[in-house]
Amino acid sequence: MPPEPDCFQALFHRRWHHLRDVHVRSLAWLLDAPDLLDRNALQWAGKIATLEADPVELDIWLRELDAAPAALHAHLNMAAMSRLGRYAEKLLAFYFAARGTLLAYGLQVQASGQDTVGEFDFLLRDGANLIHWEFATKFYLFEATRAGGHGDDFVGPNLADTLGAKMDKILNRQLALSLHPAAQPYLPQAVVQARALIKGWLFYHRDQTVALGASGVSAIHCRGSWCTLAEFAALEGDRFAVLPRLSWLAPARLPATESLSRSAMAAWLGEHFARDAMPVMLAHLRDETSDERDSGVEPEQPMVLENSRSFVVPNDWRARAGQRLQRAVLRSDLN
Repeated sequence: MPPEPDCFQALFHRRWHHLRDVHVRSLAWLLDAPDLLDRNALQWAGKIATLEADPVELDIWLRELDAAPAALHAHLNMAAMSRLGRYAEKLLAFYFAARGTLLAYGLQVQASGQDTVGEFDFLLRDGANLIHWEFATKFYLFEATRAGGHGDDFVGPNLADTLGAKMDKILNRQLALSLHPAAQPYLPQAVVQARALIKGWLFYHRDQTVALGASGVSAIHCRGSWCTLAEFAALEGDRFAVLPRLSWLAPARLPATESLSRSAMAAWLGEHFARDAMPVMLAHLRDETSDERDSGVEPEQPMVLENSRSFVVPNDWRARAGQRLQRAVLRSDLN
């Protein structure tokens, strides 16, 4: 694994310990977490965006929102929410709207015959200018097939995509949408800048080493580990919780009653993979301490905090990932 910076979970809990609403905590992560990609890496061609918020103003705004989150809840409409990407997009849209910079989000561009050409994730005001941001929250497992670390070595847990393929699509297709003739009726003025904002977590196996330079990944990105079901016994920790997909953004804060012992977690995983091949994200948990509670106020019930996180994958996942990566390497060599 690459060298660990100060654990992001510990930093998050120290800075945002006073936030209680789960959606405000997710929004805090989006606004405060390090970017997944190094915006100075040559392969991104200067097209990586980053959020720049005054830390004092951000803290005040999030405190006020946490105390009265009804408007955020209404905006999210969680009863109709199922996709993590859409959830993250709506959180960020709420922030941009509060700043007064949001012109539109999730704006579909259709050509004649109602064929969808593409979608603007965000159209934002920057003074008198109009800018276009594409936005993604991604979770990839590192499984290298060659030395040096490349974008295609970061694979989605369901093997559906890679970091390299995702960024190729964003940089070479999605960011060019404002230049398409069908997009012009949707734009009040010319877009002067198109950038990609990428947040997320990357996961590494304990026996892997990687030099991140060639991958374009930021050195301070949020990270976790991954293991197969057979390797679960080697994971550190004695209390765990399964994180549902809409809880993958911010480090978890949960009632202690929602945690499972190591033996109970092992049994749950065995039952899960007997019927489902989808990898599972686990939070490794610890007790919330008194200095992580706002003003020392005791919660109504004991709480636990995420100390680290891991993906657990089926025992054949590595072989299937290797096959997918070999195909990606072959395609890149042919091109």
